[in-house]
Amino acid sequence: MILSVYGYGEPVLRKHCEEITKDHPNLKEIIANMYETMYHAHGVGLAAPQVGLPIRIFLVDTEPFSDSDDVSKEEAAELKKFKQTFINATILKEEGDLWAFNEGCLSIPDVREDVFRHDTITIEYYDEDFNKKTEVFNGLIARVIQHEYDHIEGILFTDHVSTLKKKLIGKKLQNIMDGKANPDYRMKFANKKGR
Repeated sequence: MILSVYGYGEPVLRKHCEEITKDHPNLKEIIANMYETMYHAHGVGLAAPQVGLPIRIFLVDTEPFSDSDDVSKEEAAELKKFKQTFINATILKEEGDLWAFNEGCLSIPDVREDVFRHDTITIEYYDEDFNKKTEVFNGLIARVIQHEYDHIEGILFTDHVSTLKKKLIGKKLQNIMDGKANPDYRMKFANKKGR
């Protein structure tokens, strides 16, 4: 089932999300609905708070990035096959060079800004079958994971941009809150009833 994506200004996007157990009600259905919602909106990642659930789940599928001219053949091959569900994740380490990438977010349509993030992360998480894993990721995969991880911590990519940039995009953010954004997927807006 395709769910509404919660837009900038919705309080759930600012919550530090709760850990869940493997017997969380309808867990498989929640994950399946999140994947369907993400693909419908042409996203590469989606976190539970973006569909109104303050729980520590996010998912990533970097396949759309595999067509980019900016990545090596090796990274393109990794991006093409990387699809993972992260439950109760904790980033243990962020290391390597800080690098900028023009990020966007399904909850903040039509806004893109350069965000600096570390190249390499070590993350501990449970997969959708509740197997515990600790893995190291780098490059674009690490970046998408960091972006989605921020969501379960109540952080948005716009929090990483300068005060000046925030002022410049302030009107766009207000328009999203007021429901004056028209992405090609269903959204729930902070200051607008319905849709």
